Amino acid sequence: MDDATDIRKAIRQHAEMERFFTGDFTVRGAAPAQAATPAQGSTGPAAADDGADPAAVLAAVAEEVARCTLCEELAATRNHVVPGEGSPRARLVFVGEAPGADEDAQGRPFVGRAGQLLTKIITAMGLQRSDVFICNTLKCRPPGNRDPRPEEKANCRPFLRRQLEAIRPEIIVGLGAHAANGLLEVNLPIGRLRGRFHEYSFSPERPPVKLMATYHPAYLLRSYSPENRRRVWEDMQMVMTELGLPSPEQK
Repeated sequence: MDDATDIRKAIRQHAEMERFFTGDFTVRGAAPAQAATPAQGSTGPAAADDGADPAAVLAAVAEEVARCTLCEELAATRNHVVPGEGSPRARLVFVGEAPGADEDAQGRPFVGRAGQLLTKIITAMGLQRSDVFICNTLKCRPPGNRDPRPEEKANCRPFLRRQLEAIRPEIIVGLGAHAANGLLEVNLPIGRLRGRFHEYSFSPERPPVKLMATYHPAYLLRSYSPENRRRVWEDMQMVMTELGLPSPEQK
């Protein structure tokens, strides 16, 4: 490969990253699918739903989340629960940390500035929000957007597991250290987890699926450097390759 080819490749990669991350964070594409409207009043998660219709399981989980009072502080301070939304048969699931103020106000995941950046990432991958499923490890907003507590993550873990077992995605993307560590049951910095595939196991009877850990969109907004943008772009390119999605240079 000659120097001119190397330069053209570098310019193309830089242009791809710019399209991927720059802009005014305007949400483009079709409107995302709405999660089922939850009803009020249960105390915790039910058992797994083997063999059930994925959409029915997700609706049932949403109803149970709305009734859950296991985390007394979260139940007392939330405006809306945020169970998640998207395709019940998604090949790709994004899992974040916990709802923020915008999500708590609307009852939908990733609708604030970080959510708008996530939407841009999904669009750059050639998908729409309605093609994937988006949720969080916690289904309620921690007051003041504090970090989730271990007992809160433990209380919500069965809800998330049932969602993932129902959808059975090919790949899960853990957004940020809280989500990635919770899914992998480890305690490592996100910088040590990202850049390669891990395995997420549903149960001993089912084969594991691939999990990619990457930086949370909120972190990118706080630390919006070319290096961090490149790292997330590389992680998503690995996901796209695994799913057989064309890269921008192939379109």
